[in-house]
Amino acid sequence: MTPSNYPNDDTVTEIWEALHECSFTGSLKTNTSVPVQKCSGNESLDDEALSRFGNFDFRVGYQVYTAVYALAHSLHNLFSARAPAHPQAPAGSLKHRFKPWQLNAFIHNVTYKTPSGDIMSFKANGDPPAHFDIVKWLFLNDGSTVSRKVGSFDESNEENQLYINSSADWWSPYFTEMPRSLCSEPCSPGYRKSKIEGEPPCCYDCVQCGDGEMSNTTDAVTCVKCPEDQKSNRQKTDCVPKALNYLSYMDTLGASLASAAIILFITTSAVLGIFVKYWETPIVRANNQNLSCLLLISLMLCFLCTLLFIGHPTQICCLIRQVTFGIVFTISVSSVLAKTLTVIIAFNATKPGSKLKKYVGTQLAILVVSACFSVVTLICVVWMASSPPFPEADTSSETDTIILLCNEGSVTFFFCIIGYMGTLALLSFIAAFLAKDFPDRFNEAKNITFSMLGFCSVWGAFVPAYLSSKGSRMVAVEIFAILASSAGLLGCIFAPKCYIIFFRPEMNIREIVVRKTSPCNISY
Repeated sequence: MTPSNYPNDDTVTEIWEALHECSFTGSLKTNTSVPVQKCSGNESLDDEALSRFGNFDFRVGYQVYTAVYALAHSLHNLFSARAPAHPQAPAGSLKHRFKPWQLNAFIHNVTYKTPSGDIMSFKANGDPPAHFDIVKWLFLNDGSTVSRKVGSFDESNEENQLYINSSADWWSPYFTEMPRSLCSEPCSPGYRKSKIEGEPPCCYDCVQCGDGEMSNTTDAVTCVKCPEDQKSNRQKTDCVPKALNYLSYMDTLGASLASAAIILFITTSAVLGIFVKYWETPIVRANNQNLSCLLLISLMLCFLCTLLFIGHPTQICCLIRQVTFGIVFTISVSSVLAKTLTVIIAFNATKPGSKLKKYVGTQLAILVVSACFSVVTLICVVWMASSPPFPEADTSSETDTIILLCNEGSVTFFFCIIGYMGTLALLSFIAAFLAKDFPDRFNEAKNITFSMLGFCSVWGAFVPAYLSSKGSRMVAVEIFAILASSAGLLGCIFAPKCYIIFFRPEMNIREIVVRKTSPCNISY
């Protein structure tokens, strides 16, 4: 709308002069004494000029303007009968009178061009063609708002319905760069969106995925749970394989226990070699040297069997390690029991009228060891037949690792073996305690008492420690118990003998043995 389009409309001219503070005659009509700039008629109706009208919305005025024009053109067509008449009203009668519903037919079919150049028409349902201004609203820090037209949408313009003025000054002087119109920043991978209660959907918090979850996309709504054998990385952007947790030879603990087992095995082998070398000496022959050798060999196997507990659990290792431990350890404890019973029977057989003389000799030792061996073998056979151990991967106990372990199949059988060995140790302790007052030269009762006391202490502490441990620590507890109790037997029973052999050879002669011990030599 410019004065050149309405040369005979004084109202348009006055509004133009008031908007731009100029005059087509060189002075305002309200005050001719004040010189002003002369209007050219090409001034721009920008936001600054229109703001002088306050909050008046010119869009509403334009809509009223087009509505009046539509009604005028419809009346013109009605009275000129250029449009087809309603079937119930002949065209000639429309010049004299009409009903409102008759005018509605003309409004639906009217097409006209406004003075501003817009083509106006109506759809079949009576709606005008969509025409929108694309307005950018700037919300300033002082609470005020500024609007700027940056484009338009015209449904009637089939070739260019949407128009965006890319050369418009969108942001200055209020912003130096394009402001971000987001309530919340996008959530990075590793995070998920968490809706804020009472806020629009575009407002949310970014919450990092939990352990075992990941998201590898931006603005993820949910986190994806990793498979059981995987964990999320530190950034929670991917799933990576979990570390394997088992007692390995490469670990400090595993290497230390394996080294201790090998050292103790070598030490026991050396003691066995010493006994073989000094086989005919009284200190070796006393208290049945055959049982001493059997005990040393079983202790060597006890130390070696701990190596089955170290390394990656396999089906074979899981099957044989507890069975080997149970059988070999039972032979060790039963040998100690047989040695103690041999001492008791030998000294009591010297009493007049004693019927125990027929039990003196190696037959008793063989019977005791064989009976104890048969019982533990039966337990192991039933165990392997009913609920054999098997390798298992525990993925739920720890979030970052997979625990590789041997499932014992039936914990009842495992603790039956532990309880059975404890019973044998308790019997050995009682028998040794009863024999402690026998002649002390080469009498092992006191040494056996201390060894069985240590044995029971170690395995008594083993049970709660084993049940409260998991993974490699559980295996380490059992290995430590085997090594500690076996080393106790080796040290308490054989260290005094080796001391006499090397440091007190004057005590290792038959005359002293015969003088200090009972008349019955228990080694024969």
